[in-house]
Amino acid sequence: MTTKSKEDKIAEFGDLLDTLGNTEDKKKLLWKEAYQNAIDDRMVASILVNDLLVTIPGNNGNHAMHGILMTKYLERMSKSNDQILKLAEIIAKEQTSEENISTEEIFKQLE
Repeated sequence: MTTKSKEDKIAEFGDLLDTLGNTEDKKKLLWKEAYQNAIDDRMVASILVNDLLVTIPGNNGNHAMHGILMTKYLERMSKSNDQILKLAEIIAKEQTSEENISTEEIFKQLE
């Protein structure tokens, strides 16, 4: 399985937005910025979680000290995922006014 780069994901999302012919450009721009922010937040949180995963194992003191941070990073990742899902729902609604595409198909395109 190949992992897409951040730039590839954002470009593909932009291409998806371009298929919405009846949607205002301002909405598309805001949605693209929201998607980019969610991807950035998720990426940064993932890096921080990975750093803590190296620090915490085998040391109860580190676990107690950094466990709360880990929780916050995971919550940030979860919120970013929720934002991406919400964008998928919004775009699916826009597309249903133009054609019949399911939310699942949109989400697959965003991954």
